[in-house]
Amino acid sequence: MSTAESGEHPAFPKGTGNPASRAFRAAGYLCLDDLAGVSAAELRKLHGVGPKALTVVQAALEQTGRSLG
Repeated sequence: MSTAESGEHPAFPKGTGNPASRAFRAAGYLCLDDLAGVSAAELRKLHGVGPKALTVVQAALEQTGRSLG
């Protein structure tokens, strides 16, 4: 079981917001790593995902040398 599934650590960065986190999980993205390379346009289509969540996710990915697609 991953740490995201066990609840030991938050799956998404602080500031992502609960609606966006729920939308990501419902679409099959269980943690930040799953979002690397996914297009922002695709994520924007998810109900609950807005510009703030995408900005937070992009910034978190950039800290590890990755980005949204």
